[in-house]
Amino acid sequence: MKKLTSLSVVFAALFVSAGAWAAMNSDAVMVGGAAMYPQKNIVENALNSKDHTTLVAAVKAAGLADTLQGKGPFTVFAPTNAAFAKLPAGAVEGLLKPENKAKLSSVLTYHVVAGKYDMKALEQKIKQGGGHAELKTVNGQPLWIMNNGPHNIQLKDGQGNIASISTYDVYQKNGVINVIDTVLMPK
Repeated sequence: MKKLTSLSVVFAALFVSAGAWAAMNSDAVMVGGAAMYPQKNIVENALNSKDHTTLVAAVKAAGLADTLQGKGPFTVFAPTNAAFAKLPAGAVEGLLKPENKAKLSSVLTYHVVAGKYDMKALEQKIKQGGGHAELKTVNGQPLWIMNNGPHNIQLKDGQGNIASISTYDVYQKNGVINVIDTVLMPK
């Protein structure tokens, strides 16, 4: 009986390890404790990240989920829950109110750029710009990118706030997500 129990434990451990190994050895990137699969779209993946529940709620409240499930390609600079928590008290709650849907949409679309800008593409734009570059957001306003050391790209928003990219190149079937540590605000 002990051998049967031991074998069961070994097989269970192998099964769990095989699943984790498959996720780690596919093109999936782990974000918020969940694998982000390149065959899924931006919204499908974001729904699984425990670090992006505020962003997902905001995207739904703004009515942008269908857009971000579209063909793209889109680059999303995705602020974490911790990034939203850095905003002044009551700011997130205020933005989520139905009467503030236009302002919320403006803030969220300021995090989206048409095209697929992974780390390599961002670094290339920065190099071409002599150390910094401007990206036009879906919101219509500019966002600036710059290097802050090797393989460390920062973004500067219209209000002068700086965000760092903490996770690069989370590929999706309709674009790429780069995780950031600060909510970007348009002018």
